[in-house]
Order: sequence, then C-alpha cells, then structure tokens
Amino acid sequence: MSIDTTDASTTKKLAIIPARGGSKRIPRKNIRSFRGRPVIAWSIDAALGSGLFDEVMVSTDSEEISNTASEYGASVPFLRSSKASDDHATTSDVLLEVLGCYGDRGQQFDVACCLYPTAPFVTSNALADGLRQLETGSFDVVMPVTRFDYPIWRSLKMLRGGRISLNFPENLNARSQDLPPAFHDAGQWYWFRISEFLREKVLMGSNTGSVELPSGEVQDIDTLDDWALAEMKHERMMS
Repeated sequence: MSIDTTDASTTKKLAIIPARGGSKRIPRKNIRSFRGRPVIAWSIDAALGSGLFDEVMVSTDSEEISNTASEYGASVPFLRSSKASDDHATTSDVLLEVLGCYGDRGQQFDVACCLYPTAPFVTSNALADGLRQLETGSFDVVMPVTRFDYPIWRSLKMLRGGRISLNFPENLNARSQDLPPAFHDAGQWYWFRISEFLREKVLMGSNTGSVELPSGEVQDIDTLDDWALAEMKHERMMS
C-alpha cells in the first residue's frame, strides 16, 4: 500500500540496497532463505510497497544476488566495482559509487535511503516515518534507533584475569530508573540528503535525526543463532 507523502512529492528519491556477495560469517547471507523467502526480498518489498521511491536499486558484485533482486522487482542497473566490494569498503564507499554511476548516466536524485538487505523487520510505514522526519525535522540524515535493554551507565569492562570494573564508577550507587536511556543503531536504513552526504561523505553526520523502534522489531543478524532468533521475532511481529 502506498504511503501519502505529499510534503516530499517534489523530490526525487532513490532506495539503495547494498548487497555484497562475499559474506563470510553466514555464506550467501543476503539471499539466504528467511521464513521461506530470500532475506533481501523483505527489504525490496518494503521499499517498493511504500510507494516512496522513484527507483529501488540493488548494488551488488554478485550475479546471483542481481538475479534474485531483479526477480523481486528491484533494479540492478550496474554491478559494483571490485574496489567497492572488498572487505575494507565502507557503506559510504558503496553509496558514493552508486551516486557517481547515476550521475554519469545523467540521473540525479535529491534524497536517498540506504536500506540494508538483511533487514526483514523494515516496514513501509517505518520508511515513511523516516522520510517525514527528514523533511519536517530539517535533518540531513535520519536513522532508526532502539533502546539498550540495560542502562549502559552501569556497564562493566573485563580486565586481566577475569576481574571486572565499572565503565562509569560514578554511577555505582545510582538507581537504574534514575539513569538516562541510551540508544543504538537499529541497523536497518538511513535516509539522507544527497547533497549533504556528498559533502560530508559519512552517513551519521553532524545533523542526524532518529526514529525510535521497539526492541521487538530490531535484531542484528551476524550469526546463525542471530538468524534463528530473528525469524522467531519476525514471525511474532507479523502475526
């Protein structure tokens, strides 16, 4: 279902899904089956279903990922270079290459959303919330965040021999409820103004806003155990 975003209707919007083929911890991670579908399909569906974008593209160095992305309706206008595909390439490097390639083709966009391929919890409504925050909050970047379950101000560090120490010893006697909440990146997407990104060349720049997500809609997927947990949480979210 398309989302009404009339306030941003005059801007050209691009969804960029960076999906490298060389995952080492979880082989073929970006197209591994997640609840019966390639995991990248969930991100593609959320982007296409939102009706927000002039184009939804996948940046990949893999023909297999390219074919899967095309099957689910994304555009793959060019393959990623080897330089932007090695283990040292950052997300910003990939985005800069994508925007440069579009520029060489004479295609210009005003805002873009970097949407990760292993983010099956992303919804069209969350993407629309992010775009609205980008526009109404006058931010250059907007990203989803979620709260740490335990106050980081009472966190511990491990020292030699197993001895522990407080990272913030001044909070030794503080009550948890009196400590401020802390947040972390939900690892799903980043809306950004392209002109500012090209200037700063980082996603979390000096003028970054946020959309808070509940912890039940967030899960890092770095291991097979993470994957299994994500599938359980996703099934519960979708039921």
